Amino acid sequence: MTPKSRTTKPNPAKGGAVRRVAKAALPTRFGRFTVYGFQGHGPREEAVALVRGNLRSRVAPLVRLHSQCLTGDVLNSLRCDCRAQLELSLRKIAEAPSGILLYLPQEGRGIGLMNKLRAYELQDGGMDTVEANESLGFAADTREYDFPAKILKALGATRIRLLSNNPDKIRQLQSAGIRVVARVACQPRLSKTSRAYLQTKKRKMGHLLEGV
Repeated sequence: MTPKSRTTKPNPAKGGAVRRVAKAALPTRFGRFTVYGFQGHGPREEAVALVRGNLRSRVAPLVRLHSQCLTGDVLNSLRCDCRAQLELSLRKIAEAPSGILLYLPQEGRGIGLMNKLRAYELQDGGMDTVEANESLGFAADTREYDFPAKILKALGATRIRLLSNNPDKIRQLQSAGIRVVARVACQPRLSKTSRAYLQTKKRKMGHLLEGV
């Protein structure tokens, strides 16, 4: 099956600046962070950044770009590994000299919550995640990372170590002017329920996953 073009999703982030709208202390069970709110110019251009340490120190900050997942992050769904990745990332960032977790409103790889639930219904009928998204008229992954790159620049993090298994995320960030000096695997313990989901990511989307 030929992947659909990324042109299925507009990119309002290009050409606009970001502005910081809030800053506050955020104590968590993983450690104490500073939380920032950022907005751009498009209707979906907003994100939360959790920051620790000196981002301009000699050691590049450890950065995770985490896409919002209501079903996983909040409702503890086992269809995906999103909550496990979120918690692993917060723990690793808390242990690092410095780091950032960017929480991005990119539900369902960018297709939105209701469309993600429609994709779930198709998956219950036998499709994998890529087939379901494409059946609904979307690319397998519609996310773009110009807006997150602008937030990283606003925070002074133009040289980073990236917590990710997604090579496309690395390519897009580097094209947007962020130097990814290292990729750090973000792979929690594999569960039986999410195995097929991860196998599809590896086989059809090129994600760098071990033991899947």
